[in-house]
Amino acid sequence: MAKPQSPGFKLFIAAALAVALAIPLLIVYALVYDRQEQSATAQNAIAAGWGGAQILTSPVLVIPYEAESVETFTENGKESHRTVKTIEELYLAPETNRLTTEIKPQRLKKSIYESVLYDAANSGAARFALPADFDRYGIPRAALRLGNAELRFGISDARGLQAESKVSVNGAALELQPGKGLAASNNSGFFTFVDWSGMEPLEVRYDYVVRGSKSLTLVPRGGETVWETKSAWQSPSFQGDFLPVDRKIGETGFTSRHAVTNLALGQALVMTDDPRGPAEEDDGDEIRATEPALGTVVQSVSQTASIGLVEPVDLYSQVDRSVKYGFLFIGFTFLAFLMFDVIAGAQVAAAEYLLTGAGLVLFFALLLAFAEVIGFTPAYLVAAGAITGLLTAYSAAVLKSWLRARIIGGLLVGLYATLYVLLNLEAYSLLIGSVLLFVALAVVMWATRQIDWSAPRVEESFGPPAVAV
Repeated sequence: MAKPQSPGFKLFIAAALAVALAIPLLIVYALVYDRQEQSATAQNAIAAGWGGAQILTSPVLVIPYEAESVETFTENGKESHRTVKTIEELYLAPETNRLTTEIKPQRLKKSIYESVLYDAANSGAARFALPADFDRYGIPRAALRLGNAELRFGISDARGLQAESKVSVNGAALELQPGKGLAASNNSGFFTFVDWSGMEPLEVRYDYVVRGSKSLTLVPRGGETVWETKSAWQSPSFQGDFLPVDRKIGETGFTSRHAVTNLALGQALVMTDDPRGPAEEDDGDEIRATEPALGTVVQSVSQTASIGLVEPVDLYSQVDRSVKYGFLFIGFTFLAFLMFDVIAGAQVAAAEYLLTGAGLVLFFALLLAFAEVIGFTPAYLVAAGAITGLLTAYSAAVLKSWLRARIIGGLLVGLYATLYVLLNLEAYSLLIGSVLLFVALAVVMWATRQIDWSAPRVEESFGPPAVAV
Protein backbone atom coordinates (compact mmCIF):
# COMPACT_ATOMS: atom_id res chain seq x y z
CA MET A 1 0.00 0.00 0.00
CA ALA A 2 1.40 3.36 -1.00
CA LYS A 3 2.37 5.76 1.74
CA PRO A 4 -0.13 8.63 2.07
CA GLN A 5 1.16 11.94 0.77
CA SER A 6 0.68 15.22 2.62
CA PRO A 7 -1.19 18.08 0.92
CA GLY A 8 2.00 20.14 1.14
CA PHE A 9 3.94 17.52 -0.81
CA LYS A 10 1.21 17.41 -3.47
CA LEU A 11 1.35 21.20 -3.70
CA PHE A 12 5.12 20.98 -4.19
CA ILE A 13 4.75 18.38 -6.97
CA ALA A 14 2.10 20.45 -8.78
CA ALA A 15 4.24 23.61 -8.51
CA ALA A 16 7.36 21.78 -9.75
CA LEU A 17 5.49 20.40 -12.78
CA ALA A 18 4.08 23.86 -13.54
CA VAL A 19 7.59 25.33 -13.50
CA ALA A 20 8.83 22.52 -15.76
CA LEU A 21 6.12 23.39 -18.29
CA ALA A 22 7.72 26.84 -18.63
CA ILE A 23 10.24 25.17 -20.96
CA PRO A 24 7.71 24.28 -23.71
CA LEU A 25 6.14 27.71 -23.20
CA LEU A 26 9.50 29.29 -23.98
CA ILE A 27 9.77 27.09 -27.07
CA VAL A 28 6.37 28.37 -28.26
CA TYR A 29 7.51 31.92 -27.52
CA ALA A 30 10.59 31.37 -29.69
CA LEU A 31 8.36 29.88 -32.38
CA VAL A 32 6.28 33.07 -32.46
CA TYR A 33 9.45 35.12 -32.95
CA ASP A 34 10.64 32.79 -35.73
CA ARG A 35 7.31 32.98 -37.57
CA GLN A 36 7.33 36.76 -37.22
CA GLU A 37 10.78 36.87 -38.82
CA GLN A 38 9.53 34.66 -41.66
CA SER A 39 6.56 36.97 -42.14
CA ALA A 40 8.84 40.03 -42.31
CA THR A 41 11.04 38.25 -44.86
CA ALA A 42 8.00 37.38 -46.98
CA GLN A 43 6.69 40.95 -46.78
CA ASN A 44 10.05 42.32 -47.87
CA ALA A 45 10.03 39.88 -50.79
CA ILE A 46 6.57 41.12 -51.80
CA ALA A 47 7.76 44.74 -51.68
CA ALA A 48 11.11 44.01 -53.37
CA GLY A 49 9.93 45.02 -56.83
CA TRP A 50 7.60 47.73 -55.58
CA GLY A 51 9.42 49.95 -53.11
CA GLY A 52 10.28 49.97 -49.43
CA ALA A 53 9.34 52.37 -46.67
CA GLN A 54 9.76 55.72 -48.43
CA ILE A 55 11.48 58.82 -47.07
CA LEU A 56 10.70 61.97 -49.06
CA THR A 57 12.67 65.18 -48.63
CA SER A 58 11.32 68.63 -49.40
CA PRO A 59 12.95 70.13 -52.51
CA VAL A 60 16.24 71.94 -51.95
CA LEU A 61 18.09 74.27 -54.34
CA VAL A 62 21.79 73.35 -54.40
CA ILE A 63 24.04 76.19 -55.60
CA PRO A 64 27.77 75.67 -56.23
CA TYR A 65 30.05 78.46 -55.06
CA GLU A 66 33.75 79.25 -55.05
CA ALA A 67 35.49 79.04 -51.70
CA GLU A 68 39.05 79.72 -50.62
CA SER A 69 41.03 77.80 -48.04
CA VAL A 70 44.58 78.17 -46.76
CA GLU A 71 46.70 75.06 -47.12
CA THR A 72 49.90 74.49 -45.16
CA PHE A 73 52.72 72.44 -46.66
CA THR A 74 56.45 71.85 -46.13
CA GLU A 75 58.97 72.42 -48.92
CA ASN A 76 62.77 72.14 -48.51
CA GLY A 77 62.29 71.95 -44.78
CA LYS A 78 60.32 75.16 -44.64
CA GLU A 79 56.66 75.54 -43.81
CA SER A 80 54.72 77.46 -46.43
CA HIS A 81 51.12 78.45 -47.02
CA ARG A 82 49.05 78.76 -50.15
CA THR A 83 45.50 79.69 -50.98
CA VAL A 84 43.45 76.98 -52.69
CA LYS A 85 40.20 77.62 -54.50
CA THR A 86 37.54 74.91 -54.26
CA ILE A 87 33.95 74.46 -55.39
CA GLU A 88 31.55 73.88 -52.53
CA GLU A 89 27.78 73.45 -52.41
CA LEU A 90 25.27 75.76 -50.77
CA TYR A 91 21.89 74.29 -49.76
CA LEU A 92 19.02 76.75 -50.04
CA ALA A 93 15.74 75.56 -48.52
CA PRO A 94 12.41 76.96 -49.75
CA GLU A 95 10.75 79.83 -47.97
CA THR A 96 7.49 77.91 -48.22
CA ASN A 97 6.66 74.38 -49.31
CA ARG A 98 3.12 73.05 -49.53
CA LEU A 99 2.72 69.37 -50.34
CA THR A 100 -0.46 67.37 -50.86
CA THR A 101 -0.23 63.58 -50.83
CA GLU A 102 -2.89 61.02 -51.65
CA ILE A 103 -1.95 57.55 -50.43
CA LYS A 104 -3.65 54.68 -52.27
CA PRO A 105 -3.07 51.45 -50.31
CA GLN A 106 -3.44 47.89 -51.52
CA ARG A 107 -2.73 44.42 -50.15
CA LEU A 108 -0.62 41.80 -51.87
CA LYS A 109 -0.23 38.21 -50.64
CA LYS A 110 2.49 35.61 -50.95
CA SER A 111 1.40 32.24 -49.63
CA ILE A 112 -0.18 32.97 -46.22
CA TYR A 113 1.69 36.25 -45.78
CA GLU A 114 0.37 39.68 -46.68
CA SER A 115 2.01 43.08 -47.13
CA VAL A 116 0.52 46.56 -47.39
CA LEU A 117 1.74 48.52 -50.41
CA TYR A 118 0.78 51.96 -51.63
CA ASP A 119 0.97 54.52 -54.42
CA ALA A 120 1.56 58.04 -53.09
CA ALA A 121 0.61 60.82 -55.51
CA ASN A 122 2.48 63.98 -54.47
CA SER A 123 1.66 67.48 -55.69
CA GLY A 124 3.47 70.49 -54.28
CA ALA A 125 4.51 74.10 -54.66
CA ALA A 126 7.67 75.68 -53.25
CA ARG A 127 9.09 79.19 -53.32
CA PHE A 128 12.84 79.90 -53.24
CA ALA A 129 14.58 83.24 -52.72
CA LEU A 130 17.95 84.38 -51.43
CA PRO A 131 17.48 85.86 -47.93
CA ALA A 132 17.79 89.63 -47.62
CA ASP A 133 20.56 89.12 -45.04
CA PHE A 134 22.45 86.62 -47.21
CA ASP A 135 25.78 88.43 -46.67
CA ARG A 136 25.68 87.40 -43.00
CA TYR A 137 26.32 83.79 -43.99
CA GLY A 138 29.90 84.65 -44.98
CA ILE A 139 29.56 83.75 -48.65
CA PRO A 140 29.82 86.60 -51.20
CA ARG A 141 27.02 86.67 -53.74
CA ALA A 142 29.62 87.01 -56.45
CA ALA A 143 30.96 83.59 -55.51
CA LEU A 144 27.63 81.88 -56.26
CA ARG A 145 27.33 80.04 -59.58
CA LEU A 146 23.59 80.56 -59.86
CA GLY A 147 23.52 79.42 -63.48
CA ASN A 148 24.65 75.93 -62.39
CA ALA A 149 22.09 75.47 -59.61
CA GLU A 150 20.33 72.14 -59.16
CA LEU A 151 16.87 71.55 -57.75
CA ARG A 152 17.02 68.25 -55.85
CA PHE A 153 14.26 65.98 -54.59
CA GLY A 154 15.00 63.18 -52.13
CA ILE A 155 13.32 59.76 -52.41
CA SER A 156 14.90 56.98 -50.34
CA ASP A 157 13.90 54.13 -52.69
CA ALA A 158 13.95 55.52 -56.23
CA ARG A 159 12.72 52.17 -57.61
CA GLY A 160 9.24 53.26 -56.62
CA LEU A 161 9.34 56.48 -58.66
CA GLN A 162 6.81 56.44 -61.49
CA ALA A 163 7.14 57.90 -64.99
CA GLU A 164 4.59 60.72 -64.64
CA SER A 165 6.95 62.95 -62.61
CA LYS A 166 7.20 66.60 -63.66
CA VAL A 167 8.70 69.84 -62.34
CA SER A 168 8.21 73.40 -63.53
CA VAL A 169 10.04 76.56 -62.47
CA ASN A 170 8.30 79.92 -62.99
CA GLY A 171 5.89 78.16 -65.35
CA ALA A 172 8.55 76.49 -67.53
CA ALA A 173 8.73 72.68 -67.52
CA LEU A 174 12.20 71.28 -66.86
CA GLU A 175 13.78 67.98 -67.80
CA LEU A 176 14.38 65.66 -64.87
CA GLN A 177 17.60 63.77 -64.21
CA PRO A 178 18.12 60.64 -62.08
CA GLY A 179 20.17 60.59 -58.90
CA LYS A 180 21.71 63.37 -56.82
CA GLY A 181 19.16 63.14 -54.07
CA LEU A 182 19.61 64.47 -50.56
CA ALA A 183 21.39 62.92 -47.58
CA ALA A 184 18.16 62.62 -45.59
CA SER A 185 16.85 60.25 -48.29
CA ASN A 186 19.99 58.14 -48.56
CA ASN A 187 21.29 60.41 -51.38
CA SER A 188 18.65 58.91 -53.66
CA GLY A 189 16.08 60.77 -55.75
CA PHE A 190 16.07 63.00 -58.83
CA PHE A 191 17.05 66.55 -59.79
CA THR A 192 16.87 69.16 -62.52
CA PHE A 193 19.18 71.96 -63.61
CA VAL A 194 18.04 75.52 -62.90
CA ASP A 195 19.49 78.65 -64.50
CA TRP A 196 18.76 81.38 -61.97
CA SER A 197 19.85 84.96 -61.63
CA GLY A 198 18.97 85.20 -57.95
CA MET A 199 17.14 88.48 -58.49
CA GLU A 200 13.62 87.08 -58.61
CA PRO A 201 12.13 84.28 -56.50
CA LEU A 202 11.76 80.82 -57.97
CA GLU A 203 8.21 79.50 -58.04
CA VAL A 204 8.46 75.70 -58.25
CA ARG A 205 5.59 73.32 -58.91
CA TYR A 206 6.13 69.58 -58.87
CA ASP A 207 4.17 66.37 -59.23
CA TYR A 208 5.39 62.82 -58.83
CA VAL A 209 4.04 59.42 -57.84
CA VAL A 210 6.08 57.09 -55.71
CA ARG A 211 5.39 53.49 -54.73
CA GLY A 212 6.27 52.17 -51.29
CA SER A 213 5.28 49.93 -48.43
CA LYS A 214 4.57 50.11 -44.71
CA SER A 215 5.24 53.82 -44.14
CA LEU A 216 5.69 57.20 -45.79
CA THR A 217 8.01 59.75 -44.18
CA LEU A 218 8.57 63.41 -45.02
CA VAL A 219 11.74 65.31 -44.11
CA PRO A 220 10.60 68.95 -43.98
CA ARG A 221 13.02 71.67 -45.07
CA GLY A 222 12.37 75.39 -45.30
CA GLY A 223 10.77 78.34 -43.58
CA GLU A 224 7.31 76.79 -43.54
CA THR A 225 6.29 73.28 -44.59
CA VAL A 226 2.65 72.24 -44.83
CA TRP A 227 1.94 68.57 -45.61
CA GLU A 228 -1.63 67.49 -46.22
CA THR A 229 -2.42 63.80 -46.69
CA LYS A 230 -5.50 61.71 -47.36
CA SER A 231 -6.01 58.00 -47.77
CA ALA A 232 -8.62 55.25 -47.65
CA TRP A 233 -6.53 53.39 -45.05
CA GLN A 234 -8.42 53.23 -41.75
CA SER A 235 -5.60 52.61 -39.28
CA PRO A 236 -2.72 55.06 -39.75
CA SER A 237 0.09 55.41 -37.23
CA PHE A 238 1.51 58.93 -36.89
CA GLN A 239 5.16 58.87 -35.84
CA GLY A 240 8.37 60.85 -36.17
CA ASP A 241 9.42 64.14 -34.62
CA PHE A 242 6.34 66.07 -35.74
CA LEU A 243 2.73 64.95 -35.28
CA PRO A 244 -0.10 66.37 -37.38
CA VAL A 245 -1.76 69.54 -36.17
CA ASP A 246 -5.04 68.18 -37.49
CA ARG A 247 -6.19 64.63 -38.20
CA LYS A 248 -9.45 62.83 -38.90
CA ILE A 249 -9.76 59.05 -38.92
CA GLY A 250 -12.98 57.28 -39.89
CA GLU A 251 -14.48 54.34 -41.72
CA THR A 252 -13.68 55.91 -45.09
CA GLY A 253 -10.00 56.52 -44.25
CA PHE A 254 -8.05 59.42 -42.81
CA THR A 255 -6.87 62.94 -43.50
CA SER A 256 -4.04 64.75 -41.76
CA ARG A 257 -2.21 68.05 -41.86
CA HIS A 258 1.35 68.72 -40.67
CA ALA A 259 2.70 72.27 -40.28
CA VAL A 260 6.40 72.73 -39.50
CA THR A 261 8.49 75.93 -39.40
CA ASN A 262 12.25 76.31 -39.54
CA LEU A 263 12.15 77.49 -35.93
CA ALA A 264 10.88 74.04 -34.96
CA LEU A 265 13.38 72.39 -37.29
CA GLY A 266 16.28 74.39 -35.89
CA GLN A 267 17.65 74.89 -39.42
CA ALA A 268 18.48 78.05 -41.34
CA LEU A 269 17.26 78.49 -44.91
CA VAL A 270 20.89 78.70 -46.06
CA MET A 271 23.21 75.85 -45.08
CA THR A 272 26.56 74.51 -46.22
CA ASP A 273 25.68 71.16 -44.67
CA ASP A 274 23.15 68.64 -46.02
CA PRO A 275 21.59 67.09 -42.88
CA ARG A 276 21.66 63.31 -42.90
CA GLY A 277 18.57 61.20 -42.43
CA PRO A 278 17.61 59.30 -39.30
CA ALA A 279 19.23 55.87 -39.04
CA GLU A 280 16.54 53.33 -39.89
CA GLU A 281 15.82 50.62 -37.36
CA ASP A 282 13.07 48.21 -38.31
CA ASP A 283 11.02 47.82 -35.10
CA GLY A 284 7.61 48.02 -36.55
CA ASP A 285 7.33 50.95 -38.91
CA GLU A 286 9.02 53.53 -36.81
CA ILE A 287 12.14 55.34 -38.03
CA ARG A 288 14.41 56.60 -35.28
CA ALA A 289 17.91 57.98 -35.01
CA THR A 290 20.76 56.12 -33.35
CA GLU A 291 23.54 57.62 -31.29
CA PRO A 292 26.81 58.26 -33.19
CA ALA A 293 30.01 56.56 -32.10
CA LEU A 294 32.14 58.45 -29.60
CA GLY A 295 34.73 60.67 -31.25
CA THR A 296 33.10 60.77 -34.69
CA VAL A 297 32.34 63.98 -36.57
CA VAL A 298 28.57 64.36 -36.28
CA GLN A 299 26.60 65.62 -39.25
CA SER A 300 23.32 67.30 -38.33
CA VAL A 301 20.34 64.95 -38.31
CA SER A 302 17.07 65.67 -40.09
CA GLN A 303 13.75 65.56 -38.27
CA THR A 304 10.77 63.78 -39.76
CA ALA A 305 7.02 63.41 -39.93
CA SER A 306 5.93 59.85 -40.65
CA ILE A 307 2.71 57.98 -41.42
CA GLY A 308 2.66 54.22 -41.00
CA LEU A 309 0.08 51.99 -42.66
CA VAL A 310 -0.24 49.52 -39.81
CA GLU A 311 -2.51 46.51 -39.53
CA PRO A 312 -5.44 47.05 -37.11
CA VAL A 313 -4.45 43.77 -35.39
CA ASP A 314 -0.87 42.56 -35.46
CA LEU A 315 -1.47 38.85 -34.95
CA TYR A 316 2.12 38.09 -33.95
CA SER A 317 2.15 40.70 -31.20
CA GLN A 318 -1.24 39.40 -30.02
CA VAL A 319 -0.01 35.80 -29.90
CA ASP A 320 3.21 36.95 -28.27
CA ARG A 321 1.30 38.70 -25.51
CA SER A 322 -1.02 35.73 -25.00
CA VAL A 323 1.94 33.36 -24.51
CA LYS A 324 3.14 35.57 -21.66
CA TYR A 325 -0.07 34.66 -19.82
CA GLY A 326 0.51 30.94 -20.39
CA PHE A 327 1.91 30.31 -16.92
CA LEU A 328 -1.26 31.74 -15.36
CA PHE A 329 -3.35 29.25 -17.36
CA ILE A 330 -1.23 26.39 -16.10
CA GLY A 331 -1.27 27.72 -12.55
CA PHE A 332 -5.05 28.18 -12.34
CA THR A 333 -5.80 24.78 -13.88
CA PHE A 334 -3.28 22.94 -11.72
CA LEU A 335 -4.67 24.74 -8.69
CA ALA A 336 -8.18 23.52 -9.50
CA PHE A 337 -6.89 19.94 -9.84
CA LEU A 338 -5.03 20.31 -6.53
CA MET A 339 -8.17 21.53 -4.76
CA PHE A 340 -10.11 18.50 -6.02
CA ASP A 341 -7.22 16.33 -4.81
CA VAL A 342 -6.65 17.67 -1.29
CA ILE A 343 -10.25 18.69 -0.52
CA ALA A 344 -12.52 16.42 -2.54
CA GLY A 345 -10.34 13.31 -2.45
CA ALA A 346 -9.70 12.92 -6.19
CA GLN A 347 -6.37 11.30 -6.96
CA VAL A 348 -4.42 13.28 -9.59
CA ALA A 349 -1.14 11.72 -10.67
CA ALA A 350 1.92 13.64 -11.84
CA ALA A 351 1.51 12.28 -15.37
CA GLU A 352 -2.05 13.63 -15.46
CA TYR A 353 -0.79 17.07 -14.45
CA LEU A 354 1.78 16.91 -17.25
CA LEU A 355 -0.73 15.85 -19.91
CA THR A 356 -3.11 18.60 -18.86
CA GLY A 357 -0.27 21.13 -18.97
CA ALA A 358 0.75 19.91 -22.42
CA GLY A 359 -2.79 20.60 -23.63
CA LEU A 360 -2.66 24.13 -22.20
CA VAL A 361 0.67 24.81 -23.94
CA LEU A 362 -0.66 23.36 -27.19
CA PHE A 363 -3.35 26.07 -27.21
CA PHE A 364 -0.75 28.73 -28.01
CA ALA A 365 0.79 26.69 -30.83
CA LEU A 366 -2.68 26.13 -32.33
CA LEU A 367 -3.46 29.84 -31.94
CA LEU A 368 -0.32 30.81 -33.86
CA ALA A 369 -0.85 28.23 -36.61
CA PHE A 370 -4.50 29.11 -37.26
CA ALA A 371 -4.02 32.88 -36.84
CA GLU A 372 -1.64 32.98 -39.81
CA VAL A 373 -4.36 31.45 -42.00
CA ILE A 374 -7.76 32.67 -40.75
CA GLY A 375 -6.91 35.68 -38.56
CA PHE A 376 -6.48 36.13 -34.81
CA THR A 377 -10.06 36.17 -33.50
CA PRO A 378 -11.33 33.11 -35.43
CA ALA A 379 -8.11 31.28 -34.55
CA TYR A 380 -8.58 32.15 -30.89
CA LEU A 381 -12.11 30.70 -30.91
CA VAL A 382 -10.98 27.52 -32.68
CA ALA A 383 -7.95 26.90 -30.43
CA ALA A 384 -9.78 27.76 -27.19
CA GLY A 385 -12.77 25.58 -28.13
CA ALA A 386 -10.58 22.62 -29.07
CA ILE A 387 -8.44 22.72 -25.89
CA THR A 388 -11.43 23.37 -23.62
CA GLY A 389 -13.29 20.37 -25.06
CA LEU A 390 -10.22 18.14 -24.87
CA LEU A 391 -9.33 18.98 -21.26
CA THR A 392 -12.94 18.85 -20.09
CA ALA A 393 -13.31 15.29 -21.40
CA TYR A 394 -9.93 14.31 -19.96
CA SER A 395 -10.81 15.83 -16.58
CA ALA A 396 -13.93 13.65 -16.38
CA ALA A 397 -11.66 10.58 -16.45
CA VAL A 398 -9.01 12.03 -14.14
CA LEU A 399 -11.40 13.43 -11.53
CA LYS A 400 -13.90 10.55 -11.83
CA SER A 401 -16.82 12.95 -12.21
CA TRP A 402 -18.48 14.83 -15.05
CA LEU A 403 -19.61 17.46 -12.54
CA ARG A 404 -15.98 18.18 -11.65
CA ALA A 405 -15.06 18.10 -15.34
CA ARG A 406 -17.70 20.73 -16.08
CA ILE A 407 -16.18 22.91 -13.38
CA ILE A 408 -12.77 22.57 -15.07
CA GLY A 409 -14.41 23.36 -18.44
CA GLY A 410 -16.08 26.45 -16.97
CA LEU A 411 -12.76 27.53 -15.48
CA LEU A 412 -11.06 27.24 -18.88
CA VAL A 413 -13.85 29.15 -20.63
CA GLY A 414 -13.51 31.91 -18.05
CA LEU A 415 -9.71 31.98 -18.43
CA TYR A 416 -9.82 32.16 -22.23
CA ALA A 417 -12.52 34.84 -22.15
CA THR A 418 -10.51 36.85 -19.62
CA LEU A 419 -7.34 36.54 -21.68
CA TYR A 420 -9.13 37.79 -24.79
CA VAL A 421 -10.36 40.81 -22.87
CA LEU A 422 -6.86 41.46 -21.52
CA LEU A 423 -5.40 41.30 -25.04
CA ASN A 424 -7.88 43.91 -26.26
CA LEU A 425 -7.66 46.19 -23.23
CA GLU A 426 -3.90 46.60 -23.14
CA ALA A 427 -3.95 49.70 -20.96
CA TYR A 428 -5.92 47.96 -18.20
CA SER A 429 -4.47 44.45 -18.54
CA LEU A 430 -2.23 44.79 -15.48
CA LEU A 431 -5.06 46.12 -13.33
CA ILE A 432 -7.54 43.43 -14.38
CA GLY A 433 -4.96 40.65 -14.10
CA SER A 434 -3.90 41.77 -10.61
CA VAL A 435 -7.50 41.90 -9.37
CA LEU A 436 -8.21 38.41 -10.75
CA LEU A 437 -5.09 37.01 -9.07
CA PHE A 438 -6.15 38.57 -5.79
CA VAL A 439 -9.62 37.05 -6.06
CA ALA A 440 -8.19 33.63 -6.95
CA LEU A 441 -5.77 33.74 -4.03
CA ALA A 442 -8.56 34.74 -1.63
CA VAL A 443 -10.74 31.84 -2.81
CA VAL A 444 -7.89 29.32 -2.41
CA MET A 445 -7.00 30.63 1.05
CA TRP A 446 -10.61 30.36 2.15
CA ALA A 447 -11.07 26.86 0.69
CA THR A 448 -7.88 25.54 2.30
CA ARG A 449 -8.10 27.35 5.62
CA GLN A 450 -8.65 24.11 7.59
CA ILE A 451 -6.14 21.91 5.76
CA ASP A 452 -3.09 20.65 7.62
CA TRP A 453 -0.55 20.88 4.78
CA SER A 454 2.12 18.85 6.60
CA ALA A 455 -0.03 15.94 7.76
CA PRO A 456 -0.56 12.98 5.40
CA ARG A 457 -4.18 12.44 4.45
CA VAL A 458 -5.67 9.26 5.92
CA GLU A 459 -7.51 7.33 3.20
CA GLU A 460 -10.63 5.40 4.15
CA SER A 461 -10.84 1.79 2.92
CA PHE A 462 -14.55 2.11 2.21
CA GLY A 463 -17.17 4.67 1.40
CA PRO A 464 -16.93 7.93 -0.48
CA PRO A 465 -14.60 10.76 0.60
CA ALA A 466 -15.74 12.97 3.41
CA VAL A 467 -16.04 15.99 1.13
CA ALA A 468 -17.01 15.69 -2.52
CA VAL A 469 -17.78 18.15 -5.26
